[in-house]
Amino acid sequence: MPDLVGSIALTEDDRVLVAMPSQIALFDPVSSRLEPFVQDLKLPEGHRFNDGRCDSLGRFWVGSMHNLTRAPVGSLYLLEGAGPMQAVLNQVAIPNSLAFSPDGNTLYFADSLQYQIYAYPYDLLTGKLGQSRVLAQSMPPAFPDGSAVDSEGYLWNAEFNGGRLLRYAPDGHLDRAVPLPVDRPTCCAFGGPELDILFITSTSQGMSQAEREAQPLAGSLMAFRPGVRGRLEPRFALAGPRRNSLNP
Repeated sequence: MPDLVGSIALTEDDRVLVAMPSQIALFDPVSSRLEPFVQDLKLPEGHRFNDGRCDSLGRFWVGSMHNLTRAPVGSLYLLEGAGPMQAVLNQVAIPNSLAFSPDGNTLYFADSLQYQIYAYPYDLLTGKLGQSRVLAQSMPPAFPDGSAVDSEGYLWNAEFNGGRLLRYAPDGHLDRAVPLPVDRPTCCAFGGPELDILFITSTSQGMSQAEREAQPLAGSLMAFRPGVRGRLEPRFALAGPRRNSLNP
């Protein structure tokens, strides 16, 4: 890629929506062709996109952040079709944990440096957010990073600096804590033919030599079977939300 990739989403025609600082582009994995999709997009200097996720009607939610300062100057954006991008939340430091409940009526989101995961009532028809509630709280220096929702509606979160994968019930209670061999897991996603494998990414960025020697798996991709299945991710709707897929 010509620039940093913050997040991606599969599209209805088997291409990949790619969120980069200077453009939202479409990548064709067959031809390796990359072409702009959202025209005239330019984040402020030093900013980039981070976490992103599609809702069940094919809208793409993606957060931006300052790549160096981590100051609260980023935003949470909504993209319907080719745009334009709509800034829904502002004063975001590190956007993470974007996910949706199985019924599509709750959006999960974390500004990592607030050390909380929020649950927003979500109007799937309009794409509007309601008043948030705190779903979960981390204890610094640990903070919530990327998440995935399983088939039972529980939220799995990679706790950065916490060395754990946490499973939260829809009401916010901690159902399970899985210790990891790395301090800095970054995200998780279900995969495999049966969606019964949970893959976990991690980072070694910013770690000292001593820390890397103590955590040889830092930066690795890990996987385990948690005993619950995941859900297929919705695909991005190139022409806008698939409202005709809603039940009458």
